[in-house]
Amino acid sequence: MADLSIQDVTESGLNATYSAAEAGGDTFDNDSSNRTFLHVKNGDGSQHTVTVTPIDATKEVQGYGIMEKSTVEVDVPAGEERFIGPFPRAAFGGDPDITYDDVTSVTIAALKV
Repeated sequence: MADLSIQDVTESGLNATYSAAEAGGDTFDNDSSNRTFLHVKNGDGSQHTVTVTPIDATKEVQGYGIMEKSTVEVDVPAGEERFIGPFPRAAFGGDPDITYDDVTSVTIAALKV
């Protein structure tokens, strides 16, 4: 499992660096800003699914009762890209687990605005 470096998007611009998706999954340092998201590129000829699983899927919220946070599953079609997130720390924890159905030609970057 690789720990993705957070890259800050600023008004002067960012030339993001992408890492190959790891077969064992990836993670990133999820601070409490709720401003970090993932950019996934699929250079393969087949669709791939990216999954981020919450560590706390249910929470009691005053005035609303029990709220549930679903697992995030995003299909990235062949030759396309997706931005995914942000990931609230209360639901996804400090090191969210990112997994892939396959990592062939999949690259990823963790970006913070």
